[in-house]
Amino acid sequence: MIAPLVERVPPKKYGGTERLIHSLTEELIRRGHKVTLFASGDSLTSATLNSVAPKGLRELRIKPLYDVNPPLLQSLGRAFADMKGEFDVIHDSSGYSTLPFAEMSETPVVMTIHGPILPAYMPLYREFRKANLVSISRDIGSDFGDLNHIGTVYNGLNMEYYPFSNEHDGYLLYVGRICHDKGTHNAILAAKRLNLPLIIAAKIEETEAGHRYFRKYVKPHLNSQIQWVGEVDEEERNKLMTRAMAFLHPAPWREPFGLTLIEAMACGAPVIAFNRGSIPEIIQDGKTGFVVNNVDELCDAIRKIDTIDRAYTRKYSLENFNEKRMTTGYEEAYKKVIAKQHGAIVSLIDPKTTASA
Repeated sequence: MIAPLVERVPPKKYGGTERLIHSLTEELIRRGHKVTLFASGDSLTSATLNSVAPKGLRELRIKPLYDVNPPLLQSLGRAFADMKGEFDVIHDSSGYSTLPFAEMSETPVVMTIHGPILPAYMPLYREFRKANLVSISRDIGSDFGDLNHIGTVYNGLNMEYYPFSNEHDGYLLYVGRICHDKGTHNAILAAKRLNLPLIIAAKIEETEAGHRYFRKYVKPHLNSQIQWVGEVDEEERNKLMTRAMAFLHPAPWREPFGLTLIEAMACGAPVIAFNRGSIPEIIQDGKTGFVVNNVDELCDAIRKIDTIDRAYTRKYSLENFNEKRMTTGYEEAYKKVIAKQHGAIVSLIDPKTTASA
């Protein structure tokens, strides 16, 4: 199991991919699989841990964080230097830098693609086609075209112990990254129009553009109504989700999945999100929240948020986006690529058997 090195597994605060890898790894071990996790040295895992960095790269201030860097290449080199044939399958979540390694690997490779494949990277995917690609939503998978795409497995977490409340404290909540793509400005605009409190529990995107965005679109609006509490850990975030009137995800970008959406729903908070990318696959419109197209519709949805059954919202999330369902989907992927390696006929993963919205 190859994780990005940006954050610990599981993350101390922000880090959706690392949280998913932790859930998947622990559930695989509970099912009797032997797992080696390539991740930062402070990761908390039942797997055999192999690390080239004592902590996550963000904590070590190693850059570039989200691109190819020496520690990541070192970690990939270790994972693919499988001279003794120790691994039946290599599962990568670190991104396109794995593709040349996978091309030379005798061990079958499953690669989860956690976002859209940018046009600039498509030639790399088309040339190095040996990795078996898994998408995290049908919408994102529709882009893969003639690539070696073996199907979709929805994200899942162990959310059984997430706190729940059937009541709320009347505030709106935004969690994640403060940046244009995630639509922080749209959440602020809706809160101001309706004169409702908004809590922003998020980190500033660590780019020059991210800091410019914060200074222009967020900082001028901060006051007793619009509160920025910074990046919070999982416990504090869950408390905020439990008591939120609604969880806002008004992102103008094409959302590949939106892990915070299923976490908010698990806490009982209805989710209102822009109709981009995977959003209609994750939210049951009118039942676990609302799928909207603009800020006007976002405000209308907030006005009728109390029509959403918070207990049903939690039940829906736990049943459809849990770690057991996700792990079963990946087990099927592993079996298929191993069979393919030995010349067996392989059919695509059916997303309906892994998770449904």
